[in-house]
Amino acid sequence: MAKKNPKKQSHKKVQKPINKALQLSGAGLQMGATIYFGFLLGQWLDVKFKTTYLEKTITLLSVFLAMYTLIKQAQKIND
Repeated sequence: MAKKNPKKQSHKKVQKPINKALQLSGAGLQMGATIYFGFLLGQWLDVKFKTTYLEKTITLLSVFLAMYTLIKQAQKIND
């Protein structure tokens, strides 16, 4: 019977948490970008339509959207 190489197994165990950490940090950056671009869109719409509430509304919606996608990505990574 062929024995499995223990070095390969330990390498996979170490690499998997690092990959998860990189994926989660990327998801955090994506969350920040989503909120920032939502804020910019709200500002632009406020200027275009001469209103004062769209910036806050769209920023809040982008926060909820970013949190939702972050939770979904975290669930996918942990599975």
